[in-house]
Amino acid sequence: MSLSGGRFTSDASRGTARKSLIDCHVHLAALPDSDNGCFISPKLLKSPLFRFLLWKQELSPAQPREANQRYLDHLITELRASKHVQKAVLLGMDGFYDHTGLLNRQHTDFLISNDYVFKTVRAHHDIFLAGPSINPQREDAVDEVHRCADAGAVLIKVLPNAQHFNPADPKYTPFYRAMAQRKLPFLSHVGYEFSLIGKDQSLGDPDRLRLALDEGVTVIAAHACSYGLILYEKFLPILHEFAKRYVNFYADISALTLPNRLRMLLHLRRYPEIHCRLLFGTDYPLSVSHLAAWGRVGLGTLGRMIRTKNRFDRQVEVCQGLKLGFRSLGDIVADSGTAVSEMSRNGTNEIH
Repeated sequence: MSLSGGRFTSDASRGTARKSLIDCHVHLAALPDSDNGCFISPKLLKSPLFRFLLWKQELSPAQPREANQRYLDHLITELRASKHVQKAVLLGMDGFYDHTGLLNRQHTDFLISNDYVFKTVRAHHDIFLAGPSINPQREDAVDEVHRCADAGAVLIKVLPNAQHFNPADPKYTPFYRAMAQRKLPFLSHVGYEFSLIGKDQSLGDPDRLRLALDEGVTVIAAHACSYGLILYEKFLPILHEFAKRYVNFYADISALTLPNRLRMLLHLRRYPEIHCRLLFGTDYPLSVSHLAAWGRVGLGTLGRMIRTKNRFDRQVEVCQGLKLGFRSLGDIVADSGTAVSEMSRNGTNEIH
């Protein structure tokens, strides 16, 4: 991989076999079985979007263990077939915690346990890295940061809209300081949340991530701070401000090709000075669209995008075709002292 002004140039595109991109935004989905610690609310399980995803992935809720393995097999097959992407960060999903810091399943729609994330990564450590999820509202949030760091996590993922916490609340300062101490990046959803049942969409405002940035945490704003409502991108000013003000601020490009976020993609291609702050991600298992490229690239380039069925590779093709530069997560975690290469060779440590 080479970088020029933040723009990724793959070795695969130059005809060599080596691939080195890390996808920092891949969801580990799972139905609850007897021992994986995961949870899905009946309301979410019956929702049209979730039922569509189950149908798309050919998964049966009646056979959770088989469905979970099938989802994983699909992901592994597609990732190994990618010409550009070598590894993926598997993301967990923490639940809702009440004012006492205890998990409340009644208000939790979807939970992918950290233990399940680490178990999956250990079994496939050549292609997966661990991105556990920690709601800072939980009573043991700081301890969980250290537990996950010791087990080899490369980042912590949160979705404030669905996990019902305000990232700007000063009471989470010890949580952020622990993350800064352990040099764990903080990947936070930004904008509207459609997949899960968010209660307060204002919690997706990236300005609420300022506290974490001020505490020295490496912050990754998901979806490049896209608002997620098609033509309205209200977070453009804060994206530009953070990129200029904070050396520890990054944003991933996951889901930017989808119709509700492509305006941000088209905006960013005009600001190459920000590209060095953009990290590669797909938001797998969501689709990758080539809609943004129509009328903006040559027919040959567009045809290549259409023929590319691998989602990881299509994300690369569309963004490169639109001249949107990006980096790999490996660049910034190596800078922060996280030994990704060591974990890639040996797998993550056992988590207890």
